[in-house]
Amino acid sequence: MKSGIIYNGPSLLDGKPIVAIATWSNRNKKTGAVLQTYILRSDVNPLEASKTGEDFSICGDCTMRGEVTTDPERKQAKGRRCYVNLGQGVLIVFKSFMRGVYPMANTKAGRNTLGRARFVRVGTYGDPAAVPAFVWEQLLAEADTFTAYSHQSGWRPDIAMQSADSKAEAIAHWKAGRRTFRVIADLGELDKTKEALCPASKEAGRRVQCTACKLCKGSSLAKSIAIVEH
Repeated sequence: MKSGIIYNGPSLLDGKPIVAIATWSNRNKKTGAVLQTYILRSDVNPLEASKTGEDFSICGDCTMRGEVTTDPERKQAKGRRCYVNLGQGVLIVFKSFMRGVYPMANTKAGRNTLGRARFVRVGTYGDPAAVPAFVWEQLLAEADTFTAYSHQSGWRPDIAMQSADSKAEAIAHWKAGRRTFRVIADLGELDKTKEALCPASKEAGRRVQCTACKLCKGSSLAKSIAIVEH
């Protein structure tokens, strides 16, 4: 089973309609072969959702979203800093969903099958906190390993790294016993006592793919992870 809809229902962030879709791919050079998971508004094109702020349903209050704009020349939010390119994989998945390409896999058996013996990327786009936690539990139950990040403070630290937008936020999470994933401006910002540089990043020499690294999950005992903004 290479793809499927693992959730189709209300967002836990604001109650609006969302869909979570899992697709297997081996084309990403950074991550390696991985089951990607996209969390999308099921009723709004992702570019339009970004531009109008309707992406709150799947991203929450993430500071990388940018600002709502009515500028007809803009295709997405003003000042959007998220590294995910909405016009590529995200838009392709949304259009495929609208065409009815993906089969339903929104049962325990379906989610188990999709995740079985695979590397799962929880929230390739979108915050996993928007989706009921049991969905991820079932998807990951038989997985080889996974990566997961959330901007929603305290959400399932056994599953997700906390996305920290500043050193102060990171320190607060560390004090609460949570691991963080932090985007830094340059290597000088790295806290070597608490953080390690992402091994798959250019600055670290792209030493290893995510499938082999396996550090970016909440249940790991390793240091927190940082990456230089790109």
